[in-house]
Amino acid sequence: WTYIGARSADWPQPGLARLRALGFQTAAMALSLEALSIEDSRLVSAEKLAIVLGTEGDGLSPRTVAHCDYTVCIPMARGVDSLNVAAASAVAFWQLGRYK
Repeated sequence: WTYIGARSADWPQPGLARLRALGFQTAAMALSLEALSIEDSRLVSAEKLAIVLGTEGDGLSPRTVAHCDYTVCIPMARGVDSLNVAAASAVAFWQLGRYK
């Protein structure tokens, strides 16, 4: 768990560029019709994957989502459209950690 940059100018492009320079692919946790499932083979096979989480309520900005390599969602029951950040990160880390 980390926070990248102390200034708003540090995010998203410079922060994501820094992650990529360190060899990470980036995955934005966001609701989108084009989002991959957290179980997608591209995610589970990534050697280094940075999961990008937004704030509760607002989530990630569209600009941050657009600059990530992937947009990812957690499959949920009908009628449930989001989880809080702690629950979403726990599910994502558990699911992706199963394959490592």
